[in-house]
Amino acid sequence: MMDFEPTELADVLAKNEHGDSLISVLEEIQTQYRYLPQDAMILVSERLGVSLSQVYSVATFYHAFSLMPRGEHTIRVCTGTACHVRGAVQVLSRLETKLGVRPGGTTGDRQFTLETVNCLGCCALGPVVVLDDEYEGQMTPKKVDKFLKRAMRQAGGER
Repeated sequence: MMDFEPTELADVLAKNEHGDSLISVLEEIQTQYRYLPQDAMILVSERLGVSLSQVYSVATFYHAFSLMPRGEHTIRVCTGTACHVRGAVQVLSRLETKLGVRPGGTTGDRQFTLETVNCLGCCALGPVVVLDDEYEGQMTPKKVDKFLKRAMRQAGGER
């Protein structure tokens, strides 16, 4: 079963039919589907005349690409030293419980992907959680529920 229609990629591939912009094509696919479907990568390989192993090499080398479906919204938890000593592990555990996913996972409704990051550069605010591009400092396990309610309102649904 395909998560995409091959005709949807026609414009993207037509702009880059010489294979010199593999990363650009993969970025556009990632933007459209929030991950790189296997069937799309096969099609890219065929249409651009690039080996499938090269497509996979690029897709797995860059952290921005994902081979697994990602959520419409991303929640990142800083687990750097400052955040860690201030309770990031407990905050992460609460998010895992409430969302039903582990870091790197995406909720079944594809609304949220949970990730950890080594440092967000705002150590004085730790522990820090980021919803898309909105930073929330001094997070605690008790504040997680309120944070998720706000996140779900933004996502347009309730859990």
